[in-house]
Amino acid sequence: MSRIVITGTGAVCGAGRDPAQMLSAIVEGRSAIAPIESFDTAGWPVKNAAEIRDFNARSLVDDRKLHKLIRRTDMLGIYAGDRAAEAAGYATYRDSLAEDAANGFSDRTGIYVGSGGGAFENQYDFFPLMAQANGDLVQFGRELPDTVNPMWLLRTLPNNVLCHVGIRNRLKGANACITNHSVGGTLAVIEATEALRHGEADRALAIGHDTPIEPQNVLYYHGCGLLSSDTLRPFDARRDGSVFGEGAGALALETDDAARSRGAPIVGEVLGGGYVGEGVGLLAIRDDGDGVVRAIEAALADAGIDASEVGMIVAHGNGTSLSDASEAEALLRVFGSACPPVTAFKWALGHLIAAAGIVETTVALAALRAKTVPGIATFAEADAACMGLPVSHRPQTPRSDIALVLCRGFAATDAALLVRAARS
Repeated sequence: MSRIVITGTGAVCGAGRDPAQMLSAIVEGRSAIAPIESFDTAGWPVKNAAEIRDFNARSLVDDRKLHKLIRRTDMLGIYAGDRAAEAAGYATYRDSLAEDAANGFSDRTGIYVGSGGGAFENQYDFFPLMAQANGDLVQFGRELPDTVNPMWLLRTLPNNVLCHVGIRNRLKGANACITNHSVGGTLAVIEATEALRHGEADRALAIGHDTPIEPQNVLYYHGCGLLSSDTLRPFDARRDGSVFGEGAGALALETDDAARSRGAPIVGEVLGGGYVGEGVGLLAIRDDGDGVVRAIEAALADAGIDASEVGMIVAHGNGTSLSDASEAEALLRVFGSACPPVTAFKWALGHLIAAAGIVETTVALAALRAKTVPGIATFAEADAACMGLPVSHRPQTPRSDIALVLCRGFAATDAALLVRAARS
């Protein structure tokens, strides 16, 4: 089976516009979590999130005409995908080929995208007319074409990033759009890896994107008891919930043979992945960490490696009481007293929902190359339910060049991804 290498990465969130900037923020103890500016939070129970403060649509996507057809989340996904394709040298290499070979290159390059898919903002265009019609559906239907943007349907498509990144980069191969809450971006990586292993393509972009910071999302997650009143403290005794962030991440994946044949830069390798469902409910999760255990074991088996070979763990670490406790239980069940250093990034980046796993994977690769396991700046005292987990406020040293990245989502879905940084 061919090795699946990583030839480029791209990422954007409130902590930076590439993985190196994000890693610097994490290492320096800087969090992007701050008061929400995108809407008025006066009177709201939750006022903080990790927004992109210097958001500039033109700097993310240079085609101004395209801005009319896409949403904020799409802009982030397109930006990350473009950066990964650029780092992998797709266009430069293809432009050096004769026409037939260039077309073949495009035909054998795929794209897999994980999106949140559940943005309430898609419906906000209807609100003024709904209020004006006051329940009169005849009036609502009659005035709808003159009130709602005719591009509404195109703007709300969940596969916009797949579509436009494919068009902009001439990617004409195998593709899929995955909408599976927080594990969407990680599943995009796993599905792209499987496609390459089975010869469906020679290379593929895997992208995850989401912008969950909107009034209804904040209100509903708060109502479910999932959001913190101020900040995110993974595995800490003071933790009281998660905090939203927004962003996107991308990995350019390629079979080892294809990458070496064109002299592509190799920054890492996807070793294996696993994903499972716990089957206990939409919000409920098992307190024994069974789903996380099975996802990790599946990833290790897929990679063909032993647990002792893992050098660092990037935990889901979303700061909610049960998720952190069950994740800690799972890690200690798999790794025992020999558990490698554990860290988490959401305290600095926010919870990026569908983009969380893939963005954190790009940062994990950067951390491996820097030979560091960044500390968790908001960690002070381990919760009793997380005792024994090697988590620290201070940086630690990875014991190998392999990282395990964990991701969890609604409906008790758990995903695990194993990546190796390229040896310098």
